[in-house]
Amino acid sequence: MDLDRMLDRCQTQQWSVDDLDWSPAPRALSAADEQLVVQMFTDMAAIERLAGAMFVEQARRARDPRLQAIFESFVIDEERHAVVAERLARHYDVHRLKAYAVTPALTAFAPPFLQAIRTVSDDVANGYITAGELILDIALLRSLDDFVADPMSAQAMQRINRDESRHIAIDYHMVAYYASDEYLLDLHRRPSPPLRDQLRAARAMALVMVHAAPFFRGVFFDPLGRIDPSSKRIREVFKNIQLLAAKPGVRRRPIAKWFLLCMEVFNHPLTGRFLGGVTARMVGVDRSVMSWLTTAEEMARASRATFDELAEQALRAKTIH
Repeated sequence: MDLDRMLDRCQTQQWSVDDLDWSPAPRALSAADEQLVVQMFTDMAAIERLAGAMFVEQARRARDPRLQAIFESFVIDEERHAVVAERLARHYDVHRLKAYAVTPALTAFAPPFLQAIRTVSDDVANGYITAGELILDIALLRSLDDFVADPMSAQAMQRINRDESRHIAIDYHMVAYYASDEYLLDLHRRPSPPLRDQLRAARAMALVMVHAAPFFRGVFFDPLGRIDPSSKRIREVFKNIQLLAAKPGVRRRPIAKWFLLCMEVFNHPLTGRFLGGVTARMVGVDRSVMSWLTTAEEMARASRATFDELAEQALRAKTIH
């Protein structure tokens, strides 16, 4: 990736919330749909700020000043997205049917997740960030925009989508780096973290696993089940995650090994019968996306593809209807 070009795009493609035309009246929604949409935009604001906090950590760890500046621009992007989501929630809250608050499962998940991101190794942190960005951008935002089907949402999502495409491109660039021999050599040169830090990271990850399933169910799977009953987009997200985790270089990293082991246990005829529910909960996702969603041919093709090509494939999934 040309980091100079990416940094230039990050700087020149900035925009303001007030660049959007907020004057159109919202499309009429049923009472149930209005409550669903407002709640999802309310949660979206909190998710975007969670993503911003993750990029703060990425910027702190970046050694290349260009990468640091790129991640700092992402923090600005995510705060802007959060403000847009809050205004969209107010825009569609036409009938004031209830008081809205961030879903409790999201509120409970955020602190241990951020603690985990700050304490685990670089590649593990990046793995969670990449997966989260894919779920947010490909599944949640696109499906919500399709469901709202309103010009106000469409113009906002078009701007947000452009920002998120940059984020995913960099996410894949970082996955490539953490899968490289260069990173492994650098990792071996570093002193092992103190035992206290290792225990702190392990405790943070344990808390993430406790809160992950309710979070994903309450914020992603249940709402997406209502606005995208076909589950095409969420399945496409996890298909891309499976392809990325199985790529040579990536699969030797601890987080990919753990994910693929959970997949093997879940899909094995014997262990899946007794431990399938446990492994799905450990990953924090619905059982429907724990099945293998890729073919052997797709796996082989992904193993030969560059990380840029895999990123482009993931981004094309946004267009699925």
